Amino acid sequence: MDSSEITCNEPVTPAGRLFLRPEMDIIIYCAIGVKNRIELDSIKSFVKNSLMLKHPRFCSLLVRDKNGVEQWKRTEIDIDRHIIVVEPTTKDIADDDGSYHLDVLENNDDAERIVNDYLADLSVSTPLSEDKPLWELHLLLEQNCIILRIHHALGDGISLMSLFLAACGKAEDPTAAPTVVRVGRRGLGLRWSGYGWIRALLGFLKMVLFSFVFCMEFVTRGFWHRDRKTVISGGSGVELWPRKMATAKLLIKDMKVVKDALVNATINDVLFGVISSGLSKYLDHRSPNELSDGLRLTGLAMVNLRDQPGLQDMSELMTKDSRSRWGNRFGMLLLPVYYQKGGVDPLEYVKRAKKVIDRKKRSLEAHFSYYIGYLIMSWLGSKATCILNYRVICNTSFTISNVVGPKEEIIIGDNPVTSLRVNVSSTPHALIMHMVSYAGRADLQISVAKDIIPDPEFLAKCFEGALLEMKEAAIRSALSNSVIQFAD
Repeated sequence: MDSSEITCNEPVTPAGRLFLRPEMDIIIYCAIGVKNRIELDSIKSFVKNSLMLKHPRFCSLLVRDKNGVEQWKRTEIDIDRHIIVVEPTTKDIADDDGSYHLDVLENNDDAERIVNDYLADLSVSTPLSEDKPLWELHLLLEQNCIILRIHHALGDGISLMSLFLAACGKAEDPTAAPTVVRVGRRGLGLRWSGYGWIRALLGFLKMVLFSFVFCMEFVTRGFWHRDRKTVISGGSGVELWPRKMATAKLLIKDMKVVKDALVNATINDVLFGVISSGLSKYLDHRSPNELSDGLRLTGLAMVNLRDQPGLQDMSELMTKDSRSRWGNRFGMLLLPVYYQKGGVDPLEYVKRAKKVIDRKKRSLEAHFSYYIGYLIMSWLGSKATCILNYRVICNTSFTISNVVGPKEEIIIGDNPVTSLRVNVSSTPHALIMHMVSYAGRADLQISVAKDIIPDPEFLAKCFEGALLEMKEAAIRSALSNSVIQFAD
């Protein structure tokens, strides 16, 4: 597009410019399973009447001025260009006379595998076209699945999930908005009255110490400090490798049983304990007797930095001066997990995860990662920022995120939603995991570089098995405590 045509455009945010770099170019995928057959006219009507088309990011083209600086330019939306209908996969087969016919290859009995395979192929083969706003809807008719494909420059997972839920209704009452789970942000929990000032001072000193240690570690990850290479390690260029996907299906009630077995534990503590235990099981399977106990693998976790934790009210997100505004407002944490050969109490993984996460919560590491990126972007530009982020990813072992979804079942249009799953296009990590909770379930979507991790289905089973072992250990612990109290 000619730069002379660009007038009164809105500049792309620093975080948006980072995600638009060719080395990153991250796209978010939300796979929405629905109960009934997808009707094209109903989906078009839903999109036209949704908040999506009222939001400027979804009605703007990405353009660049004469200096190459990215900007958003408002445009008219042609719905037909954004909705892609995917018929059953077919393959051209040549007849003897040189003509071709279409032969259907897929088995509709395995819809989940088909959707995961489609997502895996899409994430590395098809960039979003810049001649239209950077989003698409892919309708997999035979699998009753809608794939919402949005460039990360438009917003982060919290923004996009909040927008999606604002357009949906409860299954039991379509006119009512879904119930958003509010996640409390734990503070120091200290009082300044009486002797509380001593605890407050100790808490402040811990915050300073943890912040210094964790921020310095973050800096070293951007330059030279790297995890030891294992069978799950990625690296430079891995974002271009072919992908495979699998889904670990967890139950929130099982995670709550484990959470309640430990004092002040959270679902995030349990999730990270499951990741730690599951990875240990997988490494035992892939490289038995090759790794030593206590080997550290570092995960990169995303943390929402808005004042209001959890999902947001769209009126707040759309307010220009709000501190909970739309966009990419997240920091990064380095979360270590430690390999254990076996014979460990399953709850020990959660206890160790809780200890690590509690220390991270007391630090300013997430804010540091956000603002140092902002400063580098402002002073040195998007290329330097991208190089730093890329090196941090290459020097760690996996990505993990968790977005809280609605507590009850929802509908899209008039079609009940059966599942919500999220993933992103490839990064240099060979292992990327995103969990979304929905109506009592928690689906952990696992994306892997298939030449490095060829069996993501087995890895998913490792995570599922880890949670069940923790649940059984928690029940045994609760029964044991009950017996002791009865005896007393």
